[in-house]
Amino acid sequence: MSTNIVIELPETQPNEKAPYALVGRVHAKPEMSDLLEKRLLELVEPTRREEGAMQYHVHRDRHDLNLFVFYEVWRSKKDLEDHLNKPYVQYFLKDRLSYIEGDMEITWLTMASSHPS
Repeated sequence: MSTNIVIELPETQPNEKAPYALVGRVHAKPEMSDLLEKRLLELVEPTRREEGAMQYHVHRDRHDLNLFVFYEVWRSKKDLEDHLNKPYVQYFLKDRLSYIEGDMEITWLTMASSHPS
């Protein structure tokens, strides 16, 4: 029986009403960069269909083709927690180290600008 990978999410601030957002960076092993791109892109459509997913984008650096950046905006922390427990996300999380150098770097964001509701 496999165990889910749990990612601890920062708590929201009191009275925080803005969406829950993050930026992630990941460096592919040079021989795995195209495969990692394929794996990351496979996450896009099912993620965008999830309730609570407001934005989900994957980018590849123009100069360092081994560097990928992803940007996610979720209606709430709970929506992101639900996303991280989806089987297709858990599969990626468990398999990610075979594609990447080090691990993912996540920057947790608090929206400073207004957000249209």
